[in-house]
Amino acid sequence: MTKNELFPKMSEAIVAGDRAAATTLAEDAVRGDLDLLEVIEQGYVPGIQKVGDLWEEGEYFLPELISSAEAMKAAMAVLDPELKRRSLSSHMGGRVVIGTVEGDIHDIGKNLVASMLQAGGFEVYDLGADVKLERFIEKAEEVGAGMICLSALLTTTMTNQRRLLGLLKDRGLRDKYKVLVGGAPASRKWAEEIGADGYAENAVAAVKLAKTLSGRT
Repeated sequence: MTKNELFPKMSEAIVAGDRAAATTLAEDAVRGDLDLLEVIEQGYVPGIQKVGDLWEEGEYFLPELISSAEAMKAAMAVLDPELKRRSLSSHMGGRVVIGTVEGDIHDIGKNLVASMLQAGGFEVYDLGADVKLERFIEKAEEVGAGMICLSALLTTTMTNQRRLLGLLKDRGLRDKYKVLVGGAPASRKWAEEIGADGYAENAVAAVKLAKTLSGRT
């Protein structure tokens, strides 16, 4: 199968949320010794971008978004080990540390944002839920991340988003990281009030914002 035949099928597999097809096509690309960065950028990425468009147009809903993100993750699970073997990197967006702040165990929305960021080309370090604020900073420092994403689903825990920004300032690290906030009680006004770099109301918006802040758009 030529690249001109393969790439559209990869995109279609992501749009359809077809994990099996996305995986098989990735395996075909590896066996065919194709340029895997080109495979990702011209085969799979257009698919996830189309999914984002369909979401914004109201054609796709949460189940389709999750299925497509999972299909993208399945393809990358095949491609990433081979990229490492070839000493290449597919993570053009940089490194992101994400988690739900301490005191808050809600993680469904955060999980979807993490999946979509990974599908969008970011190297994502998901710390899970109920994450101590110091842990966000420790992990970001450890992996050399450029962005920290904080989720909070309760009005009682969203203040921890403000506290993390305070910790970064106290340690002289505020300018080192872009900080994004999200979750049901958060808003653009809240982000501005606490001095965060941005707010996203859903996973698609989060990926777009992250790309903008990392200079990819």
